[in-house]
Amino acid sequence: MAWYAYCLTEPQNLTTNGTRARRPSLLEGIQGVNGAPVLNYPSGEFAVVVSEYDRNTSRMDEKTVLEHARVVSVCFRNGTVLPFRFGTIFDTDEALRQAVRANRRAFGQSVDRLRGKAEMHLKVLIRDGSLRDALADMPLPDTVGGEYLSRLREKASKDRERQTKARALSVQVHKLFNPLEEEVSCKRVAADGMLIDIAHLIDSKSVEKYQNRYTSAAKQLKNCELVLSGPWPPYHFLPGKLRTVAGNS
Repeated sequence: MAWYAYCLTEPQNLTTNGTRARRPSLLEGIQGVNGAPVLNYPSGEFAVVVSEYDRNTSRMDEKTVLEHARVVSVCFRNGTVLPFRFGTIFDTDEALRQAVRANRRAFGQSVDRLRGKAEMHLKVLIRDGSLRDALADMPLPDTVGGEYLSRLREKASKDRERQTKARALSVQVHKLFNPLEEEVSCKRVAADGMLIDIAHLIDSKSVEKYQNRYTSAAKQLKNCELVLSGPWPPYHFLPGKLRTVAGNS
């Protein structure tokens, strides 16, 4: 039997009546991908949240992505989770257990580091006339020579200017929110806009304080549109090694 894996967690987060499961057991009230029942699969000091999966009859589409995320979110309400990448499938029980054994140390360290933590997601859209020149596309001429080199230098200058503006704003946002950790990405949108995508790791007990800071930041950051979501499982704060655990998918 193949297993579709959603996340890894600590067994005590999935116990019933104080009894730790030693064999796969049903987690009631949760539906997984393609409407499949969701199970707690104990493996050593961890538990993997899974569903039975048939590669021949099951599908992967946008609905499946939402089903995967919903299961992870439900488990996150009960304790620390390490989400598996969407589409992680283990073709045998041994493949699943081997993946846990191979990553045992990394899993343990990550669970310890992320216990009691949550991720907040902040999108900052900047629409500022002063950015128009820095954000404008800079086409390069088809021929080589002096004009090509001049345009290349100008393009590099604009890229640095854009990065500098994004870095300055992300530093300002960091000071306003003061998260434990952050991950920032930036991309140009439209002709005169820039989107800074920020993931903040915070203490789960500080969500209300963070939301209050968001209200304050929305007033202080001029020429910016802010969109906040969360708390989420810590998708952006897993070690790279864990992000590549994909079974036999």
